[in-house]
Amino acid sequence: MTQNPSYNFLIVLFLLTCWAHGQSSDGPHVIDSLITRCKTSNDPYDKKLEDALLAERISKELNIDSITLKAQRNLAKMYFENQQYDRYIPLNKSNIELAQKLKDTSALAVASINLGQYYWGIEENDSAYFYFIKALEYFDPKKPSEDEAEILLFLATIQEEEKAYLGAEEDAVKAVRILNQLPSSNNANYLYSNLYNTLAIISNNVGNHEKAIEYYDKTIAYAKKMRYGFLTEVYATNNKANAYRNSGDFNKAIEIYQSLLPLRNKYEEDDPTFYATIIGNIGKTKLMSGQFSFKETENDIRKAYDTAKALGDELLLMDTGLDLAKLYLSATEKNSVSSGNVEGSSEVEYMPLIERKTDTVVKYATEALELARTNSVNQIRQDALLTLAEVSGTEDAKELLLEHIHVTDSVTALERTRRNKFARVKFDTEQLEAENEQISRENLYLLVLSIGLLLTAILIYIVISQRAKNRKLKLIQVQQKANEEIYNLMLQQQDKVDEARSLEKKRISEELHDGVLGRLFGTRLSLDSINFKDGKEAMTNRANYIGQLKTIEEDIRKISHELNTDFVSGTRFVDIVSELIDNQSQAYGLKSEFKYTDDISWDLVSNKTKINIYRIIQESLQNVYKHAKAKTVKISFSLENDVICLDITDDGQGFDTTKHKRGIGLKNMTSRVKGIDGDIAFTSQVGKGTTVRVKIPYTIQHA
Repeated sequence: MTQNPSYNFLIVLFLLTCWAHGQSSDGPHVIDSLITRCKTSNDPYDKKLEDALLAERISKELNIDSITLKAQRNLAKMYFENQQYDRYIPLNKSNIELAQKLKDTSALAVASINLGQYYWGIEENDSAYFYFIKALEYFDPKKPSEDEAEILLFLATIQEEEKAYLGAEEDAVKAVRILNQLPSSNNANYLYSNLYNTLAIISNNVGNHEKAIEYYDKTIAYAKKMRYGFLTEVYATNNKANAYRNSGDFNKAIEIYQSLLPLRNKYEEDDPTFYATIIGNIGKTKLMSGQFSFKETENDIRKAYDTAKALGDELLLMDTGLDLAKLYLSATEKNSVSSGNVEGSSEVEYMPLIERKTDTVVKYATEALELARTNSVNQIRQDALLTLAEVSGTEDAKELLLEHIHVTDSVTALERTRRNKFARVKFDTEQLEAENEQISRENLYLLVLSIGLLLTAILIYIVISQRAKNRKLKLIQVQQKANEEIYNLMLQQQDKVDEARSLEKKRISEELHDGVLGRLFGTRLSLDSINFKDGKEAMTNRANYIGQLKTIEEDIRKISHELNTDFVSGTRFVDIVSELIDNQSQAYGLKSEFKYTDDISWDLVSNKTKINIYRIIQESLQNVYKHAKAKTVKISFSLENDVICLDITDDGQGFDTTKHKRGIGLKNMTSRVKGIDGDIAFTSQVGKGTTVRVKIPYTIQHA
């Protein structure tokens, strides 16, 4: 089913409108819709590419790295599918930078694998190896996966091609161990088959042909389990025969090669040169065995040579051409020997055959040498140089052998460099990982140390602060104790003063009563006797004097009586409290009201009780000033059922008594009340002020 172009345009227009009217909220949804269209629609590539580019543009406008990465990964896939590698490569590198910023290991692995596969495809093995090594960093070693095994297969293949066999074998074995931990699947069978094939090639190239045959058997076994694994199976079978040939078991090798000939119809369509390869391998094996029919072997190798030439397969052409050269070289050597040993024959009669075979050797060996130089196939180049050297004159042979030595040295140096190069890349990567781990550990240690130092500093601050508070509290306690002692001394001093004053009043009373009053009484009696004298005037004077004396007597009696009466009870303590309230109110900027009753005889109340009452009032005034933010405070004493009631009320902001955590001031007040067997209650509501009610037993202190 195809879609109407105008319909597609309306869809894009709608998405753009959504994006324009709500970038922050609708933008990601627009991008998801565009990406979904790219993946699921049947639109042509140009339309899908348009959607992918639009998604990328919107993501960059949103400036959200995770959304941008998502859009760019989709766009990179579009470029790859259309083989636009000039855009595909830089976009993947950009994805790596974004993924590193986001610490998205999954995206890092994908982008690195993409780059590795691209460079491997264009045979830039150095770059491919670098990116595959980088991709390997982002896999969790505790979570084996087929993707990780596939990367290791790529690494092993690259190193095998570069003849870095030790590293290649190590990575291949590691990949096999990973697959052994995973469930069976077609992809796993594919990976197994390729890994064992790589291990077989390595073993064959290092001369361990028996192990190579074992690995090829495993390759064939897994190829048979694969869907579409037929070509892999026949290639591995051919390579297994090569291993038998290299081990010297030529008959077994030929037997295996010949078993592949009847399968020609199955593989020739996919690989037209494979049949020629098998025929050529049969001829090569016969040639290597030394026991062969010249015509039959020549027919096999030439058939392979002609097929390679017709199909333009230069690798097979140089290989079969060199085999022909070696075949004709062996015939030339045999004929030259025969020419000197045949009875009745002259050397001249055999010379044309010898020269013809020599020319043929030169022809095919030279052709193989030129192709090897062009395609940089050093193994065939070396064999061709040696073959030509055997049929050339002294000077030509010398040059050929010098070139052979030069090529051999170059190949050896190149292989050593490649081995070292891959080892160095792997070492640098591992070293970088180790350095990153070391940096992470150092950062962790630094973080732990910093936290430790911070906690230590906080602890030291708390300890010092608590000690300062404790010292301050102790100082306050000492000051309070000193104030109490001073107050006790004052009260004691006042008691002494009152006692001395009482004694003084008593003494004066006694003197007035016993001295002055006695004399006045005598005078009154004397004057009273004048009343018996004659004269009206004398009587009037006497009466006046007697009246005055009576008045003086009454006054003296009154003074004596007042002096002999003790000081009004409680007046002094109430004055002290009144002075405290006045001073504190003035200092705190409060309006105060103080009421008391004369029913309480404060002189008969213990000093301890009075001191604690004084401190409770003092502490309450401080609390009103510090916490209540009040304007007015009312304090009153009353006596109810032999209980002294102290009420302290303010019009401050109040507090929730069910939630409020009591401070040290309230705790001190409670402690003082309990110390004198009293009760204290706090009544408060937020915004309605606070009332403190203290009840103390009215216990009279006995002398």
